[in-house]
Amino acid sequence: MTRDDPPAAHNDVAGTVRRRIARWRRGGVETADDVVAEERPVAMACNGRAFAVMMATPHDLDDFALGFALSEGLIREPSQLLGVEIRELLEGTQLAMQVSEDAHGAHLDGADDRLLPGRSGCGICGTRQLETAVRQPAPVRGDIVLTHAALERALAQLHERQPMNLATGAVHAAAWATPDGAIALVREDVGRHNALDKLVGALHRAGLDPAAGFALVTSRASYEMAMKAASAGIGVLAAISAPTALAIELARSVGLTLVGFARPGSHNVYTHPQRLRDA
Repeated sequence: MTRDDPPAAHNDVAGTVRRRIARWRRGGVETADDVVAEERPVAMACNGRAFAVMMATPHDLDDFALGFALSEGLIREPSQLLGVEIRELLEGTQLAMQVSEDAHGAHLDGADDRLLPGRSGCGICGTRQLETAVRQPAPVRGDIVLTHAALERALAQLHERQPMNLATGAVHAAAWATPDGAIALVREDVGRHNALDKLVGALHRAGLDPAAGFALVTSRASYEMAMKAASAGIGVLAAISAPTALAIELARSVGLTLVGFARPGSHNVYTHPQRLRDA
């Protein structure tokens, strides 16, 4: 998530704000504008009941609501999310979701609420019970097969498809690519898990089948990233950094192909390598 110095004339990017700073350069100090990523509390509520507060970039919030509701099990399918009202409050932003009566989110009780906000670096912080924090998604059914070269092609495109990060150097991205390595969708957020939730929501809103492509994330492959990808039906998750042991075990058990250290010229395949081939 690094960047070069921002250009002198920078077009503002959604999800970013400007702040006045004192910049030290070559032994001197100058006053300048810097472009930084937005981060706000985003409260999730289902049918009038509060569920969680996430620290997130307040952009692509319709995508975020749908992807979060799916990955957290509040709904089973997109049609159960009937509507989302985005409310700007003094303390932050509220996503007031209305779900159908047959959805789990319509019948929340005290045991479902999170005790603490979910920090931008952790997608399961504040979960009340162990069995809620560590969940086992259904097995991944997709039969996608891609080449190592296709993964390389997606990696090569990703940097220029991150406008927020190019402006700030502070946000993660989650991308979805077709089997030939063409990136179709990218979503960004200060939280890696939020970016993936936004991507999943965007896929469904665009009418794309998550199982028909693969996901690429600019972060480590932690447990919650593997869980969210598998829950969405994505068969291949590639991360530019390392996986954790729990992510590997989850991926192995549910049939997710997990790739780590995806860099130009190399990557490691930790589980189910049959989905990647040479040509």
